[in-house]
Order: sequence, then C-alpha cells, then structure tokens
Amino acid sequence: MNKYINKLQIDLLKRHLNPFLFCFFTLMFILLLQFLILHIDNLIGKDIPLSIVAELIVTNLAYMVVLAAPMAVLVATLMAYGKFSELNELTALRSSGVNPMKIIRPVLTTSVFLFIGLAWFSNNILPEANQKARSLFIDIRIKKPGFDLKPNIFYDGIDGYTFLVERIDGESDSLFDITLFQQPMNNKDRAYIIAEKGLLVSRSEQALNLHLINGYSLKFTQPNRNSDDIIERNTFEKHVMTLDLSDLSFMRSNPEERNRSDRTMSSKAMLVVVDSLYKEIENQLEVLIKNNSVYPSEAYTGKQTFFSKDLALAENVANISSANSPYIMENISQKADLQRRLVSESLRHLREYKSTLESVNANIEWRKLRIAGYLVEVHKKLSIPFACVVFILFGAPVGIMTKRGNFGFAALISTVVLTFYWVALIQGEKLAERLIVSPFTGMWTFNIVLTIIGVYLIIHLSTGFSIKEIFENRD
Repeated sequence: MNKYINKLQIDLLKRHLNPFLFCFFTLMFILLLQFLILHIDNLIGKDIPLSIVAELIVTNLAYMVVLAAPMAVLVATLMAYGKFSELNELTALRSSGVNPMKIIRPVLTTSVFLFIGLAWFSNNILPEANQKARSLFIDIRIKKPGFDLKPNIFYDGIDGYTFLVERIDGESDSLFDITLFQQPMNNKDRAYIIAEKGLLVSRSEQALNLHLINGYSLKFTQPNRNSDDIIERNTFEKHVMTLDLSDLSFMRSNPEERNRSDRTMSSKAMLVVVDSLYKEIENQLEVLIKNNSVYPSEAYTGKQTFFSKDLALAENVANISSANSPYIMENISQKADLQRRLVSESLRHLREYKSTLESVNANIEWRKLRIAGYLVEVHKKLSIPFACVVFILFGAPVGIMTKRGNFGFAALISTVVLTFYWVALIQGEKLAERLIVSPFTGMWTFNIVLTIIGVYLIIHLSTGFSIKEIFENRD
C-alpha cells in the first residue's frame, strides 16, 4: 500500500509539471507583450542599439518571473488534482482508509522549496534587475530623438539650431525652402539663414554636413557687452555647415551611480533605511523637548488654548494705564506699556512654537510614509512568493471537489481567484502606504484568508468536518 501511495505522490508531482510550465511561459509571454505595448513609444524612433533593447527586456523579465510563478502554481494544482478526482482515484484511496492529506503533502513540500527559491530571487536578483532596468529607462528617456526633419514643422533636436523646411525629398536627402535659426552658443553668433535648397551628407555617426544652395544669412554680432548688435548680411550660392550629432547618440550610464528606490533594494538594505528613519523621528521629537522655553503650559499662562490668541488684547489696552489680563504673569505689572510688551512677546513665542510644531509634525509624517513604503516592499518580497504555498493549500482541495481537470475550467477558477488576489494586494499596498493599515495587514491579509479557507477544505475532505455541524450542535 505504501508503494502505491509513493507512486501516486510521484505521479501527482509529474502531473503538475507540464501544466505549470505551460502556464508559466504563457503568462510570461502575456506579461512581456504588455510590457512592450506600454513602452513601445520609448523604444521606437530613437536609434537605440538592439542589444540595449534586448537587455532592457531581459532585466524586466525578473519581475515577470515573480508574478507568473504563483499564478502558474494555482492553475497546475487545479488541473492536477481535478484530474485526479475526475478519475475517481480519491474514492479508491478513501475506501482504503488513506487520508487525502498524504497526496497533498509532497506537492505542498515542493511549494515550500519553490517559495524559498522565489523569495531569494525576489530579494537578491530582482532588485539588481530593477536597478539596471530603471537605469536603462532613464538613459533612453533622456536620449534625444534622431535627426528627423518633417515638412513645415519646427525641429530643435540639435542643440543650437532650429530648422523649418517646406519640402523634403527622402530619396535624395534634399531639402527645399529652408529656414535655419542659429543660437548664440559654442562660440557662434546668433544667425538667421534662408536657402532655396539644401543637401544632407553624412560624415560619420556623430557629424552631418548640410550643404545650403542659393540663399542669404543675417548674422547678429556684438563687439562688446555695452554696444548694440551689428547685423551682417551675406548672400551665398553655396554654404556648408557641420552639425554635431554626438548628443543624439545613446549614452549608457552606470546603474550603480544612480540612487536606489525601494524596488531596487534588498530587504536588509531597506530595513537599514527604516532604522535610520526611526532615529530621525526621535531626533525630531527631541527638537520639541529641547524647545522648552516656548512650550505652552497652563501653569504659566492660566489658559488651556494658546494658538487662537491674537494681538487684539494689546490693541485694546493701548489707551489705558493698566488692564486686567487673562494671563497670570501680566497681572503682576500695573503698567499698560509693560503689559502690551508682555502680550506681544508671549504671542511671538507661541507663534514660533506653533511653526516649529507644524514643521516637526510634517517631517515626522513624511518619514512615516517612507517607512510604510519600505516595509510594504519588504513584506511584498515574501508575501507574493508565499502565494505558491497558499495556492497549493487552496487549489488542491478545490480541484478535488470540482472533479474537473481540464485547462479551461482551471483557468476560469484561477482567473477569478487571481483577480481578487491582485486587487486585494494592490489595494492593501495603497492603504498601507497611506498609513491606513499596517504593511503586514496590507500585504498578508488575502494570503491568510486563502490559507484559512484552504485548511478548512482540507480538513473537510479528510474528516468530513463541516461548519454547519457546529451550529447544529448548538441548536
């Protein structure tokens, strides 16, 4: 009997393999298409080397792996155990007195190893891949568009020049009715050039000659700072200009020289930042403690509220010799002038304290938001990989109970579950980053809910226990 169970356990593991690989690579393909659709505008028309585009795709595959693996586990589990139940193998095991948990245990153990490997990948490989991808995105974004003139459209893609061309012959690279504005930079004077025709001749990848034919130029020169511009007019039959295209070439930067965000850091690095932010909060609180010279106290002022007080009191006592003040210290003096100065000085200190208090509160709130953001990422590096284990606990009993092992039915159930899962994860992240819930609650709530449901269903399959029995026993 034990040999039969061991053989069945191995067979169930094999049944998981093909659906898992098929679903995993299908999801990777879908996520890759989504990535290309979102970023195709940043990659086309900039003459970016194909190797850079390939590297950008490869580095972005890392986050796709973390997302696709748990989803593939759920589909594979529903298919494998659905097929197992569809063939009435579970009925045979139950009749032999075998607990269904024995056929779930090896797959569950495998999911734990998958969780460990995926968590390591998410903590060590994914941040580095995200940093390289982020650096490449920045390099591509700051790269200027290629030298792409269009008829009747101003073009300022080359520093120091603005072009306006009425007609372009793409076959011969000829330009017609050219207007060129040259800006005063790089030891060149401001100039205005008009030509009937022009011809583009490439010198190298970083230089281009523009041959202008039949035109004139207006050059604005200034002999010294205090003198007016001198306009020099020249007529030409042919004039050659050299355009520097070096700024248009793609420049690769070092990813390590760029600052890292929460998604490009390991958990250890983020926890170090969180610790430093907590210390900064303590330092901000010490600012209030040290600022005790203006700390309002009912013992000194005789009032419970202080920030609503204004200068009206001082203005009202201007024309009398003395006044009764609601502030205890002022009643000591009988001179109105001294009372006015005491009121004015007290209100000044209170306003300074209010400004300090608001500044400290704003700084603390900002640091709390940053702490929440980092802790969300720390929990996310574990909660998403742990979904591999959760989906086994949930998917195995659901697959057994549905008794359908086809891909369509498994995909349908997976779509519903995963939709709720990702919506809960995204909303939990937003709520945690807004300090409405804790990072742990935001990232782990749905995992815990699915785990509880899965454990209950496994117990129900193993023992026949039902929640209805509890209520029936109470009655």
